[in-house]
Amino acid sequence: MLCINKIKPLRVQIKQWRMAGECIAFVPTMGNLHAGHLQLVKAAKAQADRVVVSIFVNPTQFNEQDDFANYPRTEEADLAKLQSVGIDLLYMPEREEMYPAEILTRVSVSQVSEEHCGAARPGHFDGVATVVTKLFNIVQPDKAFFGEKDFQQLMIIRAMVTDLNSSVDIIAVATFRESDGLAMSSRNTHLSEVHRQQAVQLYQALCQAKQAVLEQQTSFAKIEQSYLQVLIEQGFKPDYFTVCRRHDLKAATSKDTQLIILAAARLCNTRLIDNIQLDLEL
Repeated sequence: MLCINKIKPLRVQIKQWRMAGECIAFVPTMGNLHAGHLQLVKAAKAQADRVVVSIFVNPTQFNEQDDFANYPRTEEADLAKLQSVGIDLLYMPEREEMYPAEILTRVSVSQVSEEHCGAARPGHFDGVATVVTKLFNIVQPDKAFFGEKDFQQLMIIRAMVTDLNSSVDIIAVATFRESDGLAMSSRNTHLSEVHRQQAVQLYQALCQAKQAVLEQQTSFAKIEQSYLQVLIEQGFKPDYFTVCRRHDLKAATSKDTQLIILAAARLCNTRLIDNIQLDLEL
């Protein structure tokens, strides 16, 4: 496994692989890697000749400086995990490498970024879109792999790639879960033992809401309000719990069949997000 932290040598290596006709896959991360990240890597290895992973805690996507400062950084453990799955190259730039001067250019994706996490975390998705664009320009992959847990982020990146005529294929990988159903996340390490046991209730609420939607016994709005209240009673501070159309994340209507239920809630000081997909027959 090559470890590179500068753009120029990275591009030299990528060029060699590309001249050899090899397909290059890319998995961008912020480190503190867990089994969900490794699933992305395994999916990438199955579809490409070379796999590049980046670790960069991007400051421009954090709304709170304390959140950025406290984001878990586990470099040695991350290196061991990536070596165990056999990636080809790890790109770990310093902040000065990614943002060497004042940022004059930002990438912003309208509409799909404005609700849900976009409303709860103003500016967050501009930071995500900007850093992903920079990483795509640096690595120039053929394929890039993203998890469906951050479904709104996935939609934003897909829209960005389409609108900017990027040649990279965006590959979605299903959410990887703990044995009790909790979606794997780097932020789960912030949970106390008690809150960790409690956190799975977010996914349980999504599963119950999915069943309520499938049974079509009441309106989407009433289901949303019901499960917002359930989460509050269970000790969460929900940002949203919304039944959406899967293709654009707008509020679903009775005429829509391809749906996703999105949820985000704080448990103590940890913000959890999750979703569940479903299809209706009209």
